Amino acid sequence: MPERGPSAITKHSLTIAGHRTSISLESAFWDALRDIARARNLSLAALIGEIDAGRGTANLSSAIRVFVLMQSRASAQ
Repeated sequence: MPERGPSAITKHSLTIAGHRTSISLESAFWDALRDIARARNLSLAALIGEIDAGRGTANLSSAIRVFVLMQSRASAQ
């Protein structure tokens, strides 16, 4: 039986900057990313597009995790 819970990795496919891609993240990161997108009145794809545009050479999944961490830290201050 597949793992479920905040550390379970799930893959989502979406279109970013005109191309299809698949991103694998832990459920907790997907949930946090959706919350951030909702708070900014953005679609999930639009928010990920912004992260993608600013990530440089970093892996997209890693860039998303760092983005969520930084947002969490900023909210805590």
